[in-house]
Amino acid sequence: MNAPTPVSFYFDFSSPYSYIASEWIEALAARHGRAVKWHAILLGATFQYTGLKPPVDYPLKREYALRDFARSARAEGIPYLQPAQFPIATQNAARVFYWLQSQDPARAASWAHAGLRAYFTRGVRLDDASALKALAEASDIDPQAAEAAWSDPQWKLRLKQANEEAIAAGVFGTPWFVVDGEPFWGNDRKSQIERWLSGDPF
Repeated sequence: MNAPTPVSFYFDFSSPYSYIASEWIEALAARHGRAVKWHAILLGATFQYTGLKPPVDYPLKREYALRDFARSARAEGIPYLQPAQFPIATQNAARVFYWLQSQDPARAASWAHAGLRAYFTRGVRLDDASALKALAEASDIDPQAAEAAWSDPQWKLRLKQANEEAIAAGVFGTPWFVVDGEPFWGNDRKSQIERWLSGDPF
C-alpha cells in the first residue's frame, strides 16, 4: 500500500506568514497521516514574475500588515518579534536548505525552523554571513561547510530551479500548500486544509 502523498509546503525565510504556518503545518499533516515536503523559495522571484510587491511596500497596507503579523502569531500561541530590517534577502539560507535536503530532508526542515525562528523571534539577520554561520553552528551544522554550500554554483542553480518550478506550479505567494493537487495560499487557510485532509473536500 502506497503512503499518502505528502503535503507540499512552500515558504520564504523572510515571510512572517511562512514562519507562523511552519509552526502548525507538520502537526496538522501528522494528524491525518501525512508528511510535509518543504520547498524554500524566494518571494522576490514570484513578485518579479507577477509584478506584485510585498504588502509592506504599499503605504496603505503596511501598518495593517505589521499589526496582522503579530496578531496572527499570537492567535497561534507562538512568539513573534517584528525584525528591524524587513524584508531581507534570504537566498543564502535557502541554498543551505537545499544542500541539507540533498542529504537529509529532516535536517533541512530543522534548518528551516531554525532560520524562521531566528529571524522572527530574535531578529537574526539571515542576510549577514557571520550571523548565518553562527546560526548554522548553533544548529549543529559546520559553518564553513554551510558557507561553501551557499557559495556553490550547484546550490545557486538548485534554488533558481526551485523558484522556476514553484512559478510553473502556480505558486505566487507564501505560505503555499498543495494537498493532493489542491492549492491553498496563506496562513489563514489552516481550517480549510484541515477539512480537506479530513476527506471532506468542498
